[in-house]
Amino acid sequence: RLDELFANQLSADKGAKYAKYLHLDLSTLSPYVSGPNSVKVATPLSDLAAQDIQINKAYLVSCTNSRASDLAAAAKVFKDAAHSNGGSIPKIAGGVEFYIAAASAPEQAAAEASGDWQAMLEAGAQPLPAGCGPCIGLGTGLLEPGEVGISASNRNFKGRMGSTEAKAYLASPEVVAASALHGKITGPGWYEQPQGWTGVVRGEGDGIREEDRMITAEEALEKIIGQLDNLVQDGEKDIHGSDNAAPEDAHLTEVLPGFPERVEGEIVFCDADNINTDGIYPGKYTYQDDVTTEEMAEVCMSNYDKAFASTAREGDILVAGFNFGCGSSREQAATAILAKKIPLVVAGSFGNIFSRNSINNALMGVEVPRLVQRLRETFSGAKRDVSQQNINEPDRNSDSLDSPPPAPQAVPPEEKLLTRRTGWKFTWDVRRSKVDVQEGENGSKWSQKVGELPPNVQEIIAEGGLEKWVKKQIENSR
Repeated sequence: RLDELFANQLSADKGAKYAKYLHLDLSTLSPYVSGPNSVKVATPLSDLAAQDIQINKAYLVSCTNSRASDLAAAAKVFKDAAHSNGGSIPKIAGGVEFYIAAASAPEQAAAEASGDWQAMLEAGAQPLPAGCGPCIGLGTGLLEPGEVGISASNRNFKGRMGSTEAKAYLASPEVVAASALHGKITGPGWYEQPQGWTGVVRGEGDGIREEDRMITAEEALEKIIGQLDNLVQDGEKDIHGSDNAAPEDAHLTEVLPGFPERVEGEIVFCDADNINTDGIYPGKYTYQDDVTTEEMAEVCMSNYDKAFASTAREGDILVAGFNFGCGSSREQAATAILAKKIPLVVAGSFGNIFSRNSINNALMGVEVPRLVQRLRETFSGAKRDVSQQNINEPDRNSDSLDSPPPAPQAVPPEEKLLTRRTGWKFTWDVRRSKVDVQEGENGSKWSQKVGELPPNVQEIIAEGGLEKWVKKQIENSR
């Protein structure tokens, strides 16, 4: 199959145009480790190894990276180390707990048949049943306050694997095994930094230096024609202008009977980007079936800010930064907000998982980047670029991207609050797909068009979510 793909490689149509060219030199790639407490902050393994970060716990426990092949990769670290240990499997470092759980019972059976499972047990690993465990904050081996853990799972948000005061890193099975063996974040011996390596080579463009570039006459002609086409298009826009703005009422959204035409309330502002689903609803409650609606409301946003429960009120409009609801897929991230009796969430942008889950569970959401910018200008004192949020890497293991970033101080200084009552009023006109914002009692008022909430989505929300909508459709079809 691979030979066929290489022999018949996909290629673009002749004369195809692209919005942007990006390049990545694969020969310069290095093993990376994500964290602490963020999947978005990735650091070369060599950089973290140089920091001598001691660990307390190591995990090879999730459905993501505990297949037989993953277990074999981790076991190879111990088997290779046995060559310099008189043929005996060495023990993991003192003070380190190493937990292993296969992705499924058949995967564990395969690892046992190959001897990989026994090799890790011999090294001192503690076996757990196949299934959800520490990765989601359940069962044995959770991170305690002040501890550092490294896991081969795919989520490490603050508090997900235990205490919110712990640090969690993500790495490959080999790096997790090597870290357990040495008691600190490190890799196996075969991860050697190439001589002269200074970092991953990547960026915009095709990566070919101009002096090394070879281009045919035909390609050069196509490039010139493409540039001329762009010049003509830009000129037409300058001469004729963009499409005339349609009158406000030229296109009105149909609002189903019983669905509110307007949603309004006071803005309560959570000033942070990348608030993940663990921050919205702690993972330790996810699989507890006996949590009441009142209890859900009490713990809503508690991993982000414990004061949220006492600050937010019924009927408020929750406004947050960018990429709200990133992370794991869990319906409680939406239902907990509804339990708090907050009918609408506004954000600079939403994580795709949360967008889908919010509709499925009857929580309304709308993206208004300008509102986030205005709130930050007013309460944080500095204008931020809303088109591209920069990712700030943590300073030597002391910070986390998914922890609320410290906001620049306003002039005069405003107290930094994770959750703030603003006194601003937000109104969403569903029929006109427009929002109105009143910036305080004596502040300015402005409006902006937003995305449409179509009738089919209104119907799902009005029924109380997708499950109830499906049940109604089944009943009506009988």
